[in-house]
Amino acid sequence: MAEVTPFDIQRQLGGMEYPASKRDLVDQARASGADEAVLSRLESLPDREFEGPAAVTKALGG
Repeated sequence: MAEVTPFDIQRQLGGMEYPASKRDLVDQARASGADEAVLSRLESLPDREFEGPAAVTKALGG
């Protein structure tokens, strides 16, 4: 299986309103039809608020 990229994550978070919690991000991705690999990456995030897409990418190590 290919590695999940920051682009893959952000594509599933389109329309996300920030700031957003980890749970908000996971819920948005799930509603967007994200696969288990993307959901798993989002579940690995720290449990905090994210100010925007760049903060999510940084927290994922991107």
